[in-house]
Order: sequence, then structure tokens, then C-alpha cells
Amino acid sequence: MEKYIEKFIRYLEIEKNYSSHTVVNYRLDLEDFGRFLAGAELEKIDYLSLRKYLAVLKEKNLGNRTVGRRLSALRSFFRFLSREGYIKTNPILMLSSPKLDKHLPSFMSEDEVKKLIESAFAKNEKDVLGLRDRAILEAFYSSGLRISELVGLNLEDIDSISGIVKIRGKGKKERIVPMGESALLAIRKYLDKRKKQSTAVFLNKNSSRITTRGVSFALGKYLKLAEIKPGVSAHTFRHSFATHLLNRGADLRTVQELLGHANLSTTQIYTHLTTERLKSVYDKAHPHA
Repeated sequence: MEKYIEKFIRYLEIEKNYSSHTVVNYRLDLEDFGRFLAGAELEKIDYLSLRKYLAVLKEKNLGNRTVGRRLSALRSFFRFLSREGYIKTNPILMLSSPKLDKHLPSFMSEDEVKKLIESAFAKNEKDVLGLRDRAILEAFYSSGLRISELVGLNLEDIDSISGIVKIRGKGKKERIVPMGESALLAIRKYLDKRKKQSTAVFLNKNSSRITTRGVSFALGKYLKLAEIKPGVSAHTFRHSFATHLLNRGADLRTVQELLGHANLSTTQIYTHLTTERLKSVYDKAHPHA
């Protein structure tokens, strides 16, 4: 089993050009399935084997979303094995995925975003980290970046004259998105004050490229200062970015391009958020609601 997993992982990295994050998750999911098989030969894996594995996952009280992700990895794996001729029949074709609960993504109001961003400020001219954190929050909200996209930003990616930034998103796909003057100004102020020369836009206190963990830690500090509701994360900025655009009249296709979603259906979840907001306003304002 191990050798087939390695072949599949190389296929994802080289031919599919998947991100390292996705590849790691696929590997972990497939290795878990390999442990369940306990050395069984690949040719002997059938529909019943997969049903038993699904039952084991359910016994562990894993959520439907986690189980669905494991099955997605297995589907890709067996599709690869079938296409390459390593197996004669694909045993997972008849296996259905668990129905996923639909959860609307959380988002902040425009006032909450403003309050959060303003909570990050430089105490004095030497407070480089304060300038950095303000620039990070501004960049998140201005361009709807994923946290991995933000930490991967390089100086050459930002065109401050045109007000655009080049983003390397999921699957190493690149896209160009606008960045507002407020974010560009905050980044310029930070870069002017930092001493370390680096290709990376955002650095940690040790003058190395900041990590996703470092960004999350800084964000947590300002959430407490601004007294924002619990459960807000870096990704909440992205949800807020999309929701506020739609609330102010942006079309769904444009928001899809800005977020870097491969499918419009992924972006459509935000239309549910705007519908919920309209219903909430209606219920509060209409006398016969």
C-alpha cells in the first residue's frame, strides 16, 4: 500500500501541482486508511472493505465534513490507481459520501472590521511590529487574502502605483487582485520603518518571514483589544471581504475572481449570508413581519 501512496503523492505534486498543505492532508488520510487495512493487498480491497472503514470513522465520532474529506482523498486515490492500471475495478464508485451540514461562514460587520483594524496601531515610531500588524489587518480586509497567501507575499508581488497585488493561491495558481490605498499606505509605513532587508513583505520579530501561526497569534491579541465576538479568525476577514462586497452591489462573478475560487458554487455561499441579512432587517423593520 505504501508504494502506491507514494506514487499517488508524486502525481499530486508533479502533475497536479497541488499545494503542500493539500498534499500533506491527502498523505495523512491515505496513511490512516493503510493502517486500517493492516497489510491487506491492494487487489483485495473491495466495496465491503470501504464500508467497514467508513463504519470505523463513524465509531470515532468524526464529523461528516471530516469523513467526507477522507472519502474525497480515497476517491482521488482509487481513480488514480484505476487509470494507471494498478487495479482492475474501482471499489469506491458505489460508495456515497455522507451528507454535509451546511454552515454559513461567519463574518464581521463593517463597524467591527474598522474597530479591529484601528486596535492595531504603532505606539511610537520604533514600534515596527505595531506598524506590521496594522498593515496585515489592512491587507486581509482590502484584498480578501487567505492567511497562507498573506504570509507568502513578496515585495515584488505588490505594485503600489497600479494598486494591484499578485497572489499565489491554492494549487499554486496565481491571480491579480486590487489592493486599496489604505492597505498600501499601511504597508509602506511598515516597510519604511523596518531595518531588515528581505524579499518577504511581512517579517516576525526575528526578521524571518512571518508564519501563519504568528499571524494568528497577533490577530488574537487585537481581537481581545477590540472586544470582537469569539470565533473570529484570519479567514473571517475573507468572509467579511466577500460579504461586504456583495452587500454593496458587487456581482458574484467578480467576487469569485477576487477570492480565487475555481467554482462559482463555492462563492455562492456568500449570497446566503446577504439573504440572511436582508431577512433580519426585514423582520426588525416591517410591521407585519
